[in-house]
Amino acid sequence: MIYEKEITLHVGGVHASAEPTLIKTLLGSCVAVCLWDTRAGVGGMNHFLLPDTPREGPLEDPTRFGVHAMDRLVGEMLKLGAEPRRFVAKVFGGASVLGWRGMSAGIPQANVDFVRGFLAREGITVAATSVGGSRPRQVRFLTDTGKAIVRYVVNPRAEALLLQEEEARRRQRPRFGDVTLF
Repeated sequence: MIYEKEITLHVGGVHASAEPTLIKTLLGSCVAVCLWDTRAGVGGMNHFLLPDTPREGPLEDPTRFGVHAMDRLVGEMLKLGAEPRRFVAKVFGGASVLGWRGMSAGIPQANVDFVRGFLAREGITVAATSVGGSRPRQVRFLTDTGKAIVRYVVNPRAEALLLQEEEARRRQRPRFGDVTLF
């Protein structure tokens, strides 16, 4: 089937749809979770950088963090008529692609551990995973069927762009909105 609607997610991206949609993303140490309601045909994906937020105030870009990305994905799917008891998840990413550049080796595994724990606590079945390793992955998810197509990236140019984006996002200090603390 050819999908008229295609969405590309970057770090912090979340999208869910009740219409046939192809959602795609490129992952390094980040994790993407694809959720699908097996009866309603509602599916969605997120792409997060780190498992949890810093302990300081509200964020302008909270979906860079797994806890917020998962909550938002589930919430968007519920708005479209999905029911959590029918959710099936597929989990991708968590590769150690930045390790040689000084990144903490624990971050990719912390992302994977976080999402596995989240899905277990919520009682969501995990149907497939492709996590770890050292190569980036491209993920393509079909929201109406729940099918995910994953391939390792072997294009040095694409890999360099991914590394550059992840490094920039990781160094970016979380921005806090116009909030007065007292």
